[in-house]
Amino acid sequence: MGLTFRERILRTFERRRVDRIVWQPRIYYWFYGNRLRNKLPNGYTDESLLRGLYEVIRPYKGHVPEEYRNMSMLQVYDHLGASPRYPQETLGVSLFRMRVDERKVRVRSFRGSKPGERITIWETPVGKLREVTVHGYHTEYPVKTPEDYRVMEFILDNTEFVFDYRAFEVADRAFGPRGVVQTFYPRSPLQRLIVDYMGFERAIVALHRHRRETERFMEAIERWDDKMYEALLESPVQILNFGENVDARLTSPRLFEEYLVPYYNKRIRQIHSRGKFCHIHMDGYLKPLLPLLEEVEFDGIEAATPKPQGDVTLEELKDALGDKILLDGIPAIMFLPDYPLRKLEEFARKVLEMFSPNLILGVSDEVPPTADITRVKRVSQIVEEYEP
Repeated sequence: MGLTFRERILRTFERRRVDRIVWQPRIYYWFYGNRLRNKLPNGYTDESLLRGLYEVIRPYKGHVPEEYRNMSMLQVYDHLGASPRYPQETLGVSLFRMRVDERKVRVRSFRGSKPGERITIWETPVGKLREVTVHGYHTEYPVKTPEDYRVMEFILDNTEFVFDYRAFEVADRAFGPRGVVQTFYPRSPLQRLIVDYMGFERAIVALHRHRRETERFMEAIERWDDKMYEALLESPVQILNFGENVDARLTSPRLFEEYLVPYYNKRIRQIHSRGKFCHIHMDGYLKPLLPLLEEVEFDGIEAATPKPQGDVTLEELKDALGDKILLDGIPAIMFLPDYPLRKLEEFARKVLEMFSPNLILGVSDEVPPTADITRVKRVSQIVEEYEP
């Protein structure tokens, strides 16, 4: 009898031999974008994350074969012969929550006038912040000037990262032998500035014109992160994901080396000291950052996107990764109906040959809503035929 997906994933990170490479495409954009109805696992009743996924991911009119229309996402994974990665996406189960001290911070979140628009307002004794998103993408960032730093610091000082052990038990039981429960969580200070708090332009201008104040603010974020990592390190999660969304067009080599390499290695060493593994989500253009990958001590790189969708060849990626694990590797556009199927098949085999056994095969970044889902099944067959 062969190994389970769960066993193969752990053995891959432990650098032990496996009988098959794990095929682990993230299908949640396809699933929720086509408005298939997921259901919460037994023992979990909080529907807020699941509702949020349907709110954030805009509806599409992709082709969904009849056989999938009444399946949960876990059932789809079983039918595809593939493994799930994150319970947030697959089950609508969050492994942590942010507990805000409501005596000191008043938070109001409500729908705006536009489709998919959400407005969030934080009111504190030191000031007020306002954020607007549309389908999860910012149209207004909460931190607009360095004067807002102290307000966000106050919010962080009164916000606790709480790991939900009960949710982990539910997710772990639901995944069973299908996979290892993993999680991503708030980004590093620099990436939080760029992606969550200020936006790229404001963050870069602030680092240039108000460097001292901005770096002090980043230090405050890092102090909050210290407590977050205490909770994560005590948790039963074995594989942690730095959900950074790194793109060299936004995070330059200089910024990466100055602000991210030291931060990442500090956290990676904490994680490794507890016998856990970690990987980082780098789904943007990568070529200028490839020489720096050897400086970070991650076990793996997730969502690195090769040409023709990204800016690197498989050969360049292989050279830069060394013996790091590649998670994913097949460009998402290859799953679109008008992309030649033969080229997808050839590419999947090439990734298997080049990166095995340091490989968790998947889609860089996710299976799109307009994808031909039968192509995901076809890659399952290719993986089944391949012996690492």
